[in-house]
Amino acid sequence: MLNFLNPLLNRHPERVKAQVEIYTWQTCPYCIRAKILLWWKGVQFQEYKIDGDETARAKMAERANGRRTVPQIFINNQHIGGCDDLYQLDTQGQLDPLLAQTAV
Repeated sequence: MLNFLNPLLNRHPERVKAQVEIYTWQTCPYCIRAKILLWWKGVQFQEYKIDGDETARAKMAERANGRRTVPQIFINNQHIGGCDDLYQLDTQGQLDPLLAQTAV
């Protein structure tokens, strides 16, 4: 609808080719913050809401090298880390190149 604003706002959703997965809890402020950044980038992500589901949390921890906090974010099946890690990648200019890579 307002896609003409994307270049002015430095949004380039057409460049996003990666498969992004994020494990969240519904009321977690870090999860919300991470999803806002992904949304801003135009990322269509797969969200796994694991509120109170210890089996799902164990699966997430296995994928995330033992990390049990949420969110845990994966780009093209590569573990990125949590919210702070995602924002750090963005600040360093490394997030957009990761998002531009096509999932294998």
